[in-house]
Amino acid sequence: MRTTATMLGAGALVAASAIFAVPAAADETASVSVLHGVPDAVVDVCANGEELLPDFEPGTLAGPLDLPAGTYTIKVVAGEGDTDCDADAIIGPADVSVEGGMSYTVVAHLDADGNPTATPFVNDTESAAAGSGKLTARHVAQAPEVEVLVDGDSVGSFANPDEIGPAELPAGEYDVEIQAGGEAVSTTPATDAVPVAEGENTIAYAWGTAEDLQIAVQTVELGHSAPGGVPGGESGAAGGAAASGWLLLAAGLGIAGVAASGRRLVAERR
Repeated sequence: MRTTATMLGAGALVAASAIFAVPAAADETASVSVLHGVPDAVVDVCANGEELLPDFEPGTLAGPLDLPAGTYTIKVVAGEGDTDCDADAIIGPADVSVEGGMSYTVVAHLDADGNPTATPFVNDTESAAAGSGKLTARHVAQAPEVEVLVDGDSVGSFANPDEIGPAELPAGEYDVEIQAGGEAVSTTPATDAVPVAEGENTIAYAWGTAEDLQIAVQTVELGHSAPGGVPGGESGAAGGAAASGWLLLAAGLGIAGVAASGRRLVAERR
Protein backbone atom coordinates (compact mmCIF):
# COMPACT_ATOMS: atom_id res chain seq x y z
CA MET A 1 0.00 0.00 0.00
CA ARG A 2 1.16 3.51 -0.71
CA THR A 3 2.35 5.55 2.23
CA THR A 4 2.58 8.88 0.45
CA ALA A 5 2.18 12.30 2.03
CA THR A 6 2.23 15.82 0.67
CA MET A 7 1.35 19.24 1.97
CA LEU A 8 -1.73 21.04 0.67
CA GLY A 9 -0.92 22.45 -2.78
CA ALA A 10 -0.85 26.16 -3.51
CA GLY A 11 -3.84 25.87 -5.81
CA ALA A 12 -5.97 24.30 -3.11
CA LEU A 13 -4.84 26.95 -0.65
CA VAL A 14 -5.94 29.67 -3.03
CA ALA A 15 -9.28 27.93 -3.54
CA ALA A 16 -9.75 27.55 0.20
CA SER A 17 -9.00 31.22 0.77
CA ALA A 18 -11.65 32.14 -1.76
CA ILE A 19 -14.17 29.80 -0.15
CA PHE A 20 -13.65 30.97 3.41
CA ALA A 21 -12.56 34.62 2.99
CA VAL A 22 -10.13 34.33 5.90
CA PRO A 23 -10.04 37.38 8.22
CA ALA A 24 -6.69 38.79 9.35
CA ALA A 25 -6.99 38.46 13.14
CA ALA A 26 -5.35 35.24 14.37
CA ASP A 27 -7.64 34.99 17.39
CA GLU A 28 -10.63 34.91 15.03
CA THR A 29 -9.28 32.01 12.96
CA ALA A 30 -8.70 28.32 13.60
CA SER A 31 -5.77 26.34 12.19
CA VAL A 32 -7.13 23.21 10.50
CA SER A 33 -5.31 20.27 8.90
CA VAL A 34 -6.84 17.20 7.22
CA LEU A 35 -5.40 13.68 7.18
CA HIS A 36 -6.60 11.07 4.66
CA GLY A 37 -6.45 7.69 6.38
CA VAL A 38 -8.86 5.60 4.30
CA PRO A 39 -6.83 2.93 2.41
CA ASP A 40 -7.06 2.61 -1.39
CA ALA A 41 -9.49 5.51 -1.84
CA VAL A 42 -8.67 8.71 -3.73
CA VAL A 43 -11.30 11.24 -2.65
CA ASP A 44 -12.40 14.84 -2.97
CA VAL A 45 -13.09 16.84 0.18
CA CYS A 46 -15.82 19.49 -0.01
CA ALA A 47 -16.55 22.26 2.50
CA ASN A 48 -19.77 24.27 2.47
CA GLY A 49 -20.59 22.72 -0.91
CA GLU A 50 -17.32 23.81 -2.54
CA GLU A 51 -14.25 21.77 -3.53
CA LEU A 52 -11.51 22.08 -0.90
CA LEU A 53 -9.15 19.13 -1.54
CA PRO A 54 -9.38 17.46 -4.98
CA ASP A 55 -7.85 14.01 -5.64
CA PHE A 56 -6.81 13.58 -2.00
CA GLU A 57 -4.67 10.42 -1.68
CA PRO A 58 -4.36 8.00 1.27
CA GLY A 59 -1.62 8.93 3.70
CA THR A 60 -1.73 12.60 2.71
CA LEU A 61 -1.70 15.36 5.35
CA ALA A 62 -3.07 18.68 4.03
CA GLY A 63 -2.79 22.08 5.63
CA PRO A 64 -2.77 23.85 7.89
CA LEU A 65 -5.47 26.22 6.68
CA ASP A 66 -6.41 29.32 8.67
CA LEU A 67 -10.22 29.26 8.73
CA PRO A 68 -12.61 31.76 10.31
CA ALA A 69 -14.17 30.46 13.51
CA GLY A 70 -17.58 28.91 12.85
CA THR A 71 -19.30 25.78 11.57
CA TYR A 72 -18.45 24.08 8.28
CA THR A 73 -20.28 21.32 6.45
CA ILE A 74 -17.66 18.76 5.41
CA LYS A 75 -18.37 16.05 2.84
CA VAL A 76 -16.08 13.45 1.25
CA VAL A 77 -16.92 12.09 -2.22
CA ALA A 78 -15.18 9.78 -4.69
CA GLY A 79 -12.21 11.43 -6.41
CA GLU A 80 -10.08 10.94 -9.56
CA GLY A 81 -12.20 13.04 -11.87
CA ASP A 82 -14.21 16.24 -11.93
CA THR A 83 -15.25 17.07 -8.39
CA ASP A 84 -19.00 16.94 -7.80
CA CYS A 85 -19.81 18.07 -4.29
CA ASP A 86 -23.44 17.04 -4.88
CA ALA A 87 -22.41 13.40 -5.43
CA ASP A 88 -23.17 10.67 -2.92
CA ALA A 89 -20.96 11.01 0.15
CA ILE A 90 -18.36 8.46 1.20
CA ILE A 91 -18.13 10.28 4.54
CA GLY A 92 -20.56 12.89 5.86
CA PRO A 93 -21.92 15.39 5.40
CA ALA A 94 -20.83 16.45 8.89
CA ASP A 95 -21.03 19.84 10.56
CA VAL A 96 -17.67 20.70 12.10
CA SER A 97 -17.37 23.66 14.47
CA VAL A 98 -14.01 25.34 15.10
CA GLU A 99 -13.00 28.00 17.63
CA GLY A 100 -10.68 30.91 16.94
CA GLY A 101 -7.12 30.50 18.17
CA MET A 102 -7.34 26.69 18.23
CA SER A 103 -5.50 24.01 16.22
CA TYR A 104 -7.39 21.03 14.78
CA THR A 105 -6.77 17.94 12.66
CA VAL A 106 -9.73 16.24 10.98
CA VAL A 107 -8.99 12.61 10.06
CA ALA A 108 -10.90 10.63 7.43
CA HIS A 109 -10.36 6.97 8.36
CA LEU A 110 -11.89 3.53 8.92
CA ASP A 111 -13.63 2.76 12.18
CA ALA A 112 -13.01 -0.48 14.09
CA ASP A 113 -15.58 -2.26 11.85
CA GLY A 114 -14.07 -0.99 8.59
CA ASN A 115 -16.63 1.73 7.86
CA PRO A 116 -15.38 5.11 6.54
CA THR A 117 -15.79 7.89 9.09
CA ALA A 118 -14.25 11.17 10.18
CA THR A 119 -12.84 12.13 13.58
CA PRO A 120 -11.82 15.65 14.62
CA PHE A 121 -8.98 16.14 17.12
CA VAL A 122 -7.83 19.21 19.03
CA ASN A 123 -4.05 19.67 18.83
CA ASP A 124 -2.28 20.78 22.00
CA THR A 125 -0.17 23.90 21.42
CA GLU A 126 0.64 24.95 24.98
CA SER A 127 4.29 25.59 25.66
CA ALA A 128 6.55 22.89 27.10
CA ALA A 129 9.45 23.43 29.50
CA ALA A 130 12.80 24.42 28.04
CA GLY A 131 14.51 21.38 26.50
CA SER A 132 11.24 19.43 26.23
CA GLY A 133 8.67 18.51 23.60
CA LYS A 134 5.36 16.64 23.57
CA LEU A 135 4.03 13.39 22.14
CA THR A 136 0.47 12.46 21.19
CA ALA A 137 -0.69 9.10 19.77
CA ARG A 138 -3.92 8.62 17.79
CA HIS A 139 -5.47 5.28 16.80
CA VAL A 140 -7.52 5.68 13.58
CA ALA A 141 -6.96 2.22 12.04
CA GLN A 142 -9.29 -0.70 11.44
CA ALA A 143 -7.46 -2.62 14.11
CA PRO A 144 -8.13 -3.86 17.65
CA GLU A 145 -7.09 -2.15 20.85
CA VAL A 146 -3.32 -1.97 21.10
CA GLU A 147 -0.91 -1.86 24.02
CA VAL A 148 2.14 0.39 24.16
CA LEU A 149 5.43 -0.56 25.77
CA VAL A 150 8.33 1.79 26.45
CA ASP A 151 11.66 0.16 27.23
CA GLY A 152 9.69 -3.06 27.84
CA ASP A 153 7.21 -1.56 30.31
CA SER A 154 3.50 -1.25 29.45
CA VAL A 155 2.02 2.24 29.60
CA GLY A 156 -1.56 1.25 28.75
CA SER A 157 -3.89 0.45 25.85
CA PHE A 158 -6.22 2.39 23.56
CA ALA A 159 -8.63 1.76 20.69
CA ASN A 160 -9.97 3.46 17.53
CA PRO A 161 -10.68 6.46 17.56
CA ASP A 162 -8.93 7.30 20.84
CA GLU A 163 -5.81 9.31 21.57
CA ILE A 164 -3.24 9.20 24.35
CA GLY A 165 -1.37 12.31 25.35
CA PRO A 166 -0.02 14.86 25.01
CA ALA A 167 2.94 13.86 27.18
CA GLU A 168 5.71 16.33 27.94
CA LEU A 169 9.14 14.68 27.67
CA PRO A 170 12.75 15.81 27.58
CA ALA A 171 13.96 16.09 23.99
CA GLY A 172 15.62 12.86 22.92
CA GLU A 173 14.83 9.35 21.65
CA TYR A 174 12.65 6.68 23.24
CA ASP A 175 12.25 2.95 22.46
CA VAL A 176 8.65 1.94 21.75
CA GLU A 177 6.86 -1.33 21.01
CA ILE A 178 3.24 -1.84 19.91
CA GLN A 179 1.38 -5.03 20.83
CA ALA A 180 -2.08 -6.46 20.08
CA GLY A 181 -3.18 -9.56 21.94
CA GLY A 182 0.29 -9.89 23.42
CA GLU A 183 1.95 -10.01 20.00
CA ALA A 184 4.11 -7.29 18.45
CA VAL A 185 2.39 -5.38 15.63
CA SER A 186 4.25 -4.77 12.36
CA THR A 187 3.90 -1.22 11.03
CA THR A 188 4.95 0.72 7.94
CA PRO A 189 7.44 2.25 8.61
CA ALA A 190 8.62 -0.10 11.37
CA THR A 191 8.70 1.27 14.90
CA ASP A 192 12.11 2.03 16.38
CA ALA A 193 13.73 4.72 18.52
CA VAL A 194 11.34 7.69 18.55
CA PRO A 195 12.66 11.28 18.62
CA VAL A 196 11.02 14.03 20.68
CA ALA A 197 11.95 17.53 19.49
CA GLU A 198 12.13 20.59 21.72
CA GLY A 199 9.23 22.99 21.26
CA GLU A 200 7.10 20.63 19.15
CA ASN A 201 4.10 18.36 19.69
CA THR A 202 4.74 15.23 17.59
CA ILE A 203 1.40 13.66 16.69
CA ALA A 204 1.54 10.15 15.24
CA TYR A 205 -1.41 8.37 13.66
CA ALA A 206 -1.90 4.64 13.13
CA TRP A 207 -4.18 4.28 10.10
CA GLY A 208 -5.12 1.57 7.61
CA THR A 209 -5.89 -1.97 8.78
CA ALA A 210 -4.51 -4.50 11.24
CA GLU A 211 -3.02 -6.40 8.28
CA ASP A 212 -1.37 -3.28 6.84
CA LEU A 213 -0.89 -0.77 9.64
CA GLN A 214 0.42 2.54 8.33
CA ILE A 215 2.02 5.44 10.21
CA ALA A 216 1.56 9.17 9.53
CA VAL A 217 3.15 11.96 11.54
CA GLN A 218 2.29 15.61 12.06
CA THR A 219 4.24 18.16 14.10
CA VAL A 220 2.63 21.15 15.75
CA GLU A 221 4.74 24.02 17.05
CA LEU A 222 4.18 24.75 20.74
CA GLY A 223 3.56 28.19 22.14
CA HIS A 224 0.96 29.27 19.55
CA SER A 225 -1.93 27.80 17.57
CA ALA A 226 -0.44 27.40 14.08
CA PRO A 227 0.67 23.79 13.41
CA GLY A 228 3.31 22.72 10.94
CA GLY A 229 2.27 19.62 9.00
CA VAL A 230 4.91 16.96 8.48
CA PRO A 231 4.26 14.33 5.81
CA GLY A 232 3.71 10.81 7.12
CA GLY A 233 5.07 7.79 5.30
CA GLU A 234 8.10 6.68 3.37
CA SER A 235 8.79 10.08 1.83
CA GLY A 236 9.67 13.22 3.75
CA ALA A 237 10.46 13.71 7.42
CA ALA A 238 7.95 11.16 8.63
CA GLY A 239 9.83 8.20 7.23
CA GLY A 240 11.83 5.94 9.51
CA ALA A 241 12.21 6.64 13.20
CA ALA A 242 10.23 9.87 13.23
CA ALA A 243 7.16 8.12 11.87
CA SER A 244 7.49 5.28 14.33
CA GLY A 245 6.43 7.64 17.07
CA TRP A 246 2.77 6.83 16.90
CA LEU A 247 2.78 4.82 20.04
CA LEU A 248 5.57 6.47 21.78
CA LEU A 249 3.10 9.23 22.20
CA ALA A 250 1.09 6.90 24.28
CA ALA A 251 4.28 5.78 25.90
CA GLY A 252 5.20 9.31 26.67
CA LEU A 253 1.87 9.69 28.40
CA GLY A 254 2.67 6.84 30.72
CA ILE A 255 6.09 8.27 31.49
CA ALA A 256 4.86 11.78 32.11
CA GLY A 257 1.61 10.79 33.81
CA VAL A 258 -0.48 13.11 31.68
CA ALA A 259 -4.18 12.44 31.23
CA ALA A 260 -5.56 12.11 27.71
CA SER A 261 -6.60 15.50 26.39
CA GLY A 262 -10.31 16.14 25.81
CA ARG A 263 -11.85 16.97 22.47
CA ARG A 264 -13.41 20.40 21.99
CA LEU A 265 -14.07 20.21 18.28
CA VAL A 266 -17.70 19.26 17.59
CA ALA A 267 -18.64 17.01 14.68
CA GLU A 268 -22.30 16.19 14.22
CA ARG A 269 -23.15 13.45 11.74
CA ARG A 270 -26.22 14.19 9.70
